[in-house]
Parts: sequence; structure tokens; C-alpha cells
Amino acid sequence: MNTKGLSDDASEKQIAPSPSRKRPVRRYAILFLLVLTIAGGAAAFLWAKATIGRAVEHPSADKIITIEPGTSTQSIIDSLRDAGIVRHPNVLKIYLRITGRGAHLKAGDYKFESPISPLQAIDKIIRGDVYFERVTIPEGFDRFDIAETLAARTGKASQKEFLRLMEDQTPILRLAPETRNLEGYLFPDTYIYTSKTTAEDLIQAMADRFKEVFTPEWTARAARLGLSVHQVITLASIIEEEARVPDERARISSVFMNRLRKGMLLASDPTFIYAAKLAGDYDGNPNQPRHRRRDSRYNTYVYPGLPPGPIASPGRASIEAALYPEDSDYLYFVVSGTTGRHKFSRTAAEHDLAVAEYRDQQRRQRQQQ
Repeated sequence: MNTKGLSDDASEKQIAPSPSRKRPVRRYAILFLLVLTIAGGAAAFLWAKATIGRAVEHPSADKIITIEPGTSTQSIIDSLRDAGIVRHPNVLKIYLRITGRGAHLKAGDYKFESPISPLQAIDKIIRGDVYFERVTIPEGFDRFDIAETLAARTGKASQKEFLRLMEDQTPILRLAPETRNLEGYLFPDTYIYTSKTTAEDLIQAMADRFKEVFTPEWTARAARLGLSVHQVITLASIIEEEARVPDERARISSVFMNRLRKGMLLASDPTFIYAAKLAGDYDGNPNQPRHRRRDSRYNTYVYPGLPPGPIASPGRASIEAALYPEDSDYLYFVVSGTTGRHKFSRTAAEHDLAVAEYRDQQRRQRQQQ
């Protein structure tokens, strides 16, 4: 074909590539880059999640990590890093920012077992799975025992300071207006606390627990017996100290109620022991003659009727025994054998024989040792 006579423009038009061929190439290139970017981002995210999802051993399993209200996400991450839980803080920070989970971290005291992954630690903080310390006050503890236990276990205050707080009867005054302090009204139970809990909070919690346990029905029952709440708790505290076998509480209660009706001395050893404690003179020997002879309103070997107040914190069972004594005509009891059970008697002569038998048992035991 003869091309002579064709213009230069015509030649260029025939040689130049078609625009429709350029567009697919560019489109495929952009799509490839996009796929590559997404794949790379996904791979990076999966790597980051795997990194912070890997459990690590750390030295802080026995430590409490406190997150104050308003603490920033960065500061929380720093605390976990300092504890040895987070090895890649920047990775965790980016993950929390991308997922938005950093906005849901809750303040509180936390303990993290070892091993644990950073993600597991974060999940725990998001749930608000706060760590609580616990302190248990056994039944039969008096306020001196309670103060010593709280001081040693919680570290919130000294024994002296706890005792000072117990002198304030305000928390229980409406229920028991005769009380002089909180002896008997610090209910024996297990209590939880955190680093923010104060000594005052602990004492208030124990008094509140007592008011929760001592129901209006019990208040009405006390009135039917002709007793105030304070008198019931005083009697219950003596029962708590005397009883060693649960099924004897109501019978021991009946002995004391029978003696009160007859105007007899209660003659309960735990009362003169408590009197000795108040005098700062108890040497741990209940057979010390001066304890039994002590001139104290708490000594029921010297003064008739109930003591001025409780001598310990009674549990629910002892309070129920004081409110619902067994129907009996027993007036005496003494320990029998080594199981904690008692021998109950109706007359002084029967009681003397039971005491002689107990002393004979004691003598034989000493000879066998």
C-alpha cells in the first residue's frame, strides 16, 4: 500500500497505543497495591495480636497493681510493662487504639497470675475483675483479738488505733443504746477490702454486718423474753465462749437463763478472764485464783446477773441459742472428757460429783503424759 502523501499526524495516530489499553494496566496495578497493603496490614495485625496474646512468665504474681481512676491508657500499659507482663508496649498501645478497647479500662486493684498474656491482663482490667484482700474474724474473738488481727492482717492501722475506733458506739447505738463500745457488735465473718479501704471502713462494715444479721424478728423475740438487744448479745457472748459443741449451745443457754431467774451467780469462767483482760492482767492461766476473785462488774463469780456488756463477738448460732434456750431445769455444767462436751446437772450435789469426775480425768491424763 502506498503511504506517501499521508501526513505526520496520521502516522502518529497509527503508531500511538490505544488509551483503552492503558487503563486496565493502571487499574490492575492499583488493585494489586491495595491488596498488598490490606494483606500486609492484616498480617501485621495478626502478628501484633499473636505477640500480645502470648502468655509470659513475670515476677509480679504476688503484687497488687493499682489503677487509679482517670489513669491514661499509656500509664496502664507502663504499669504492666514495669510488672513484666508487657514486653512490647507500643504494639499493645496500637492494638488498643485500633480496637477501641483502651477506652474501657477500669480502675481498681489487680493481681495477675503468672504466666499471663498482655491480652488476658487487659481483658481482666476491662471486666473490672478487681482483687480483694480478705480478713476473717472467728466467732468468739473479743475486741482485743479483733484489733490485733485487723492490725496484723490488713495493715490499715495499729492495734491501738483499731481499739480506739471500737470505743465509738455510734454505729450500733440505735439498736443497742446501752452499749459503751462495739464489743460484741463486730460480727464474726470474712470481710473483703482493697487498698482504698480505711480502718474506719472495716469497723463500719463489721457493725453493719451485725445489724444485717440481727433481724427485727430477733428484736421482737428479745422483747418477749424481757431482754434488751444488749442483754441478748451479752448472754450470747458468754454462750459463745462456753460452748465447744454446737448442739450444746441451747442447753448452756438454758442453764444461764435458769440461774438468772433464780438470782444465782452465773459463775462463768470466761467472764473473769475478760475482766482480767480489761485490767491488763490476764496471764493466760484461767486457774489463777486472783482472776476468779477480781472485783469487776464483768466477773460473774462476784457480781450477780449479766455483765455490763458482751465479752466477745458471738456468731449467729450463739445469738439464736440466747434467744431460744432449751427448755430444761439444769443449773450447772462442767466439761466432761476431752471432746469439749459438758456434763449438765440439776443440783449442786450432782454438779460436785461431775466436777470430781472431771478432776479425776485430768489427774489420770497428767499421769499418762
